[in-house]
Amino acid sequence: MTDAAAEGAQQDEASAAGESTAGGARSLPRAVKLLGWASFANDVATEAVFPLLPLFVTEVLGGGKKQLGLIEGVADSTASLLKLASGAWSDRLQQRKGLIVVGYVLAAAVRPLLGLAQAPWHVLAVRGVDRVGKGLRTAPRDALIADVTPPEQRGAAFGYHRAMDHLGAALGPLLATAFLWFRPQDLRTLFLLTALPGLAVVAIVVFGLREPARHVIATPPEAATRGPLTRNFLAYLAILCLFTLGNSSDAFLLVRASELGVTAGWLPGLWLTFSLLKGVGNLGMGPAVQRIGPRRLIRVGWVCYALVYGGFALATQWWHAWLLFAAYAIFYALTEPAEKTLVANLVAAQQRGQAFGWFNFSLGVAALPASLLFGWLYDEYGAAGAFGFGAGVAIFAAVLLGLVHESRGDA
Repeated sequence: MTDAAAEGAQQDEASAAGESTAGGARSLPRAVKLLGWASFANDVATEAVFPLLPLFVTEVLGGGKKQLGLIEGVADSTASLLKLASGAWSDRLQQRKGLIVVGYVLAAAVRPLLGLAQAPWHVLAVRGVDRVGKGLRTAPRDALIADVTPPEQRGAAFGYHRAMDHLGAALGPLLATAFLWFRPQDLRTLFLLTALPGLAVVAIVVFGLREPARHVIATPPEAATRGPLTRNFLAYLAILCLFTLGNSSDAFLLVRASELGVTAGWLPGLWLTFSLLKGVGNLGMGPAVQRIGPRRLIRVGWVCYALVYGGFALATQWWHAWLLFAAYAIFYALTEPAEKTLVANLVAAQQRGQAFGWFNFSLGVAALPASLLFGWLYDEYGAAGAFGFGAGVAIFAAVLLGLVHESRGDA
């Protein structure tokens, strides 16, 4: 089946299903909405924990910034390696749901075990397994969203999914703040309670999510083994990898906020505000991707990132952290829907799983050296050296992105 025919069939099927709203514009497919709710519930659990992990590792368990960098770097790199494999698996299997379910179930099962950790390496082990689950589900999930969504709605679909993810990330810290208000310092019980939203995620993907046969990719399995890496796509991946070298774990931003005077009791509130702004921003910018163009939005977003990191290097007051996190949310709104839309636009329909695997791999393969390097720069040269390095890399990557053409060709 040709790309044009496949995409035309998708549009016809959406119309036949009656997916319309007032004014004639199709609503987002049911699978996109369910995956959005699954991400919402998953991030309620994840982000109730994440803002407190730096504090837990460094103060409760006695670890340092280098150990924190190792934990986050290993976790992100583990996820990235599996994203590469799982995307190709979903293409060969010609179905996505199985890998999505296994990924969410695994994360829901191990995340609460953080409450039992007694040493930094315990956190490393739990985070590693949790990220295995993320690695298994991410590329098939993104590919399924692209499979069931008409091309002109992809920005909106990815924007909606990321918005639900971020809104869950806002509710998680809010619940954590409420819990710690009544039980200060009881981080372990809070971590154990993340089992509850984890069960909700499992119920959604196991019993709610359906993968209609008409959206399964109608190509022979051997077609999925052909690499999607045209020169154009390869250039995009290489530039993403470069940008990621200067894009360390957001855990370091929370460390910086603490240094600027944001207390432990306010860290969940800061993360909540940040996540809400990211969610609203993704909802707003997603529909604009088709109109403005994904590459242009990514370049503007990377420049915004550089300005924010420069601000973190120079900040001196607690309120600077709040303003900078708000500006950092703009970076996410500009880039998240646009980056995934550009992936879908650059590759053939029957290889989307593999392509999203390579995309997520490229975002994460540099995570370990990036986080280790950032932690080392932070220890040796302070915030100015670490955040200044990140800002410089982002500007360089934004310039290079001009080499990528928004087309599928080899040129």
